[in-house]
Amino acid sequence: MKLYIKNMVCDRCKMVVNSELEKMGIHPVSVELGEVVLESELDQEQKQTLSDTLQSLGFSLIDDKKSRLIEQIKTLIVELVHHQKYDIKTNLSEFLSTHLNHDYNYISNLYSEIEGTTIEKYFIAQKIEKVKELLVYDELSLSEIADALNYSSVAYLSNQFKRVTGLTPSHFKNIKGDKRKPLDKV
Repeated sequence: MKLYIKNMVCDRCKMVVNSELEKMGIHPVSVELGEVVLESELDQEQKQTLSDTLQSLGFSLIDDKKSRLIEQIKTLIVELVHHQKYDIKTNLSEFLSTHLNHDYNYISNLYSEIEGTTIEKYFIAQKIEKVKELLVYDELSLSEIADALNYSSVAYLSNQFKRVTGLTPSHFKNIKGDKRKPLDKV
């Protein structure tokens, strides 16, 4: 049985969900970003208890197919940008179509309808959060960051960064502070 969980965006999230399942006496086969595989079905009471527990931790179970697909899109983009599980230099529409076994137009229209924004804007927002993270770490030059995140140039990265954040990358780097967002808030 597969369960889909909203707002599960990092390894700590996976650990928390796994721990809560174990506390309930449920031993998952696997816990991945946004998805848990169980050996057997949960009864209605277990499902409700799990739902309540997850809700208290900032997660939620997803029951309908469209919402599951939206979460899968977000999870794939987060993995692509932040966890480098896939090659970021790939074409986003082909990447999503291949991994989700749906036509990109369908995926794109559904995402826009449910989320009120485009997949591309979500992808850009995730990339900008990754740029912020790398700027704060101060280990790579802006040129190296642009290359790592598949920007065609430093100028393009800088323009997109300023358009999204209102700051230049160098100004952001100087102020750092509380300018980063948790991934589930992007």
